[in-house]
Amino acid sequence: MFSPRPYPRPMSRVRETIRRSPQADRVYRAAVGVTGGATVALGVVLIPLPGPGALVVLGGLAILGSEFEGAKRLSDRAGDAAKAAAAKVAERRARRASGRSPETG
Repeated sequence: MFSPRPYPRPMSRVRETIRRSPQADRVYRAAVGVTGGATVALGVVLIPLPGPGALVVLGGLAILGSEFEGAKRLSDRAGDAAKAAAAKVAERRARRASGRSPETG
């Protein structure tokens, strides 16, 4: 049977090497925290402006979620909420296209 990845990905090997050294792990996690935090902050600033501010926030949460469990849970919840909102918008658009108003159901 064919296995798509018979060997570990190069970055996973690098990450495992970093995890073995407590000092390197702290530095790596701090860098991920600063990068993810800055991305979330940028997204929050961009939210009132036209453009993808909310998507930038979700991207920042995904970066943080790669190393921090709390951020991972929050990222998952935010992603689920975004998917639900997108589905609701799509449903509304479909109702409008069919000629029914949202008030009449």
